[in-house]
Amino acid sequence: MTPSTLLVIDDDPLILQCMQLCLPEPEYRVLTANTAERGIEVFTRQHPDAVLCDIQLPDRSGLAVASQLRELDRRTPVILITGQGTAETAITAMSNGAFDYVTKPFDPDEILPLIDSALETGRMAKRPAVLPGESKLSAHPSSHHTGAVDTILGQCPSMVEVFRSIGRVASRDVAVLILGETGTGKEVVARAIYQHSSRHDQIFHAINCAAIPETLLESELFGHEKGAFTGADQRRIGKFEVCDKGTLFLDEIGDMSPVMQTKLLRVLQEKEFERVGGSKPIKTDVRILAATHRNLQTAIADGAFRSDLYYRLNEFTIHLPALRDRGSDLPQMIDYFFESFARQLGKDFLAVAPETLRLLLEHDWPGNVRELQGTIKQTLLKASGAVIVPTFLPANFRSAERRTAATPGAASAWQDQLRSDIESKLQSGSMTISDDIHNEVDRILVTQALQACGGNLSETSLRLGISRPTLRSRMRQLGLGERPDDK
Repeated sequence: MTPSTLLVIDDDPLILQCMQLCLPEPEYRVLTANTAERGIEVFTRQHPDAVLCDIQLPDRSGLAVASQLRELDRRTPVILITGQGTAETAITAMSNGAFDYVTKPFDPDEILPLIDSALETGRMAKRPAVLPGESKLSAHPSSHHTGAVDTILGQCPSMVEVFRSIGRVASRDVAVLILGETGTGKEVVARAIYQHSSRHDQIFHAINCAAIPETLLESELFGHEKGAFTGADQRRIGKFEVCDKGTLFLDEIGDMSPVMQTKLLRVLQEKEFERVGGSKPIKTDVRILAATHRNLQTAIADGAFRSDLYYRLNEFTIHLPALRDRGSDLPQMIDYFFESFARQLGKDFLAVAPETLRLLLEHDWPGNVRELQGTIKQTLLKASGAVIVPTFLPANFRSAERRTAATPGAASAWQDQLRSDIESKLQSGSMTISDDIHNEVDRILVTQALQACGGNLSETSLRLGISRPTLRSRMRQLGLGERPDDK
């Protein structure tokens, strides 16, 4: 798995050690620097997803460092660490593009969610969302990455239309509404639009409107003044202010409350807003990308969503199809994700057994692409052999397999099918009937033996009474895959 990379610039060794302990490998990678000069050097060479920087550094002000990092790459979020007496200075820095700030002393449990948010923001901005036909580098010429990409797969007509839509609208500075069921890839499409836009070198922020309470969402979007409400002990800069000249992705916009819809509508109409508790209008130039799994037309009819906001957001619409409606895309995606995740997880992968593939293809995938990815990762983590047999699948798939096997007449139905195949080949005048039928039987035999042996090739060859090279050769002939370095 590709870890999230955080650069910590601080001359206090306790803070450096604390971050390394709180953000362990392999999920995270923590880079450290105890001077401004060293921090800028590491940033330039390593291209982290986010930066945590102290304002008081021995050789230079952290504010100057944040400003220089912003010039190097505006897409990398910078969180400032400040003493109580310099909080106003940090707030001013946020007005100039810093992601957020924390005051000393801080509780690691409180700062970690903020760091995770910054890392996710940096990842979304810089991890390429590659369209079909693009190389991983050409998709985002200004990005510096380590090979981690999200490829948007698909050849069915509805996905081809999605690709065309991204191409049509990416360079146009208009609001885009992305519709589709949960897990269909709306975030990746939003990133593709951003990365192919004229704002690709500016800030990109994403907010899940369903995950933040209304009172906090207002502050998150628009910021607040000191004393605006209980607990507002400092001014806060909102995302509309931070994202000036950049892109803001509002996920699950259909879950936004009517009050927040009204306030968002005003920003889209007037291109200005006030912080909570403030009266000074603040101008903003932000491109809005919005997404929802809800049917907004139904929500409008029910009075749950404003029609005028819908038309403001709906300057261009992209509909993402459910995975179950994508036809021949599913086998391609299964193969791609098995190979991709096997490399990430360092797992051996040779082939997907036919029975495993059948179970995957027959599944309804209510969670769409996200569920498919999670299923394949779970399967690979459980796999003890290079061939993916049904026993490696999650429990619900194995239950489906047992139900199928227990169906009365299943064996006789297979025999009837075999007789039908033989009859059909005899009538067609085929001259390879024996080879064809033996291949069908061998495919079932080898697949079932692999399943019984947990995908282990050596044990399978022993159980079948053939040599391991013969098994590998037979698997290749049967289309079950072959790899030179199998164990």
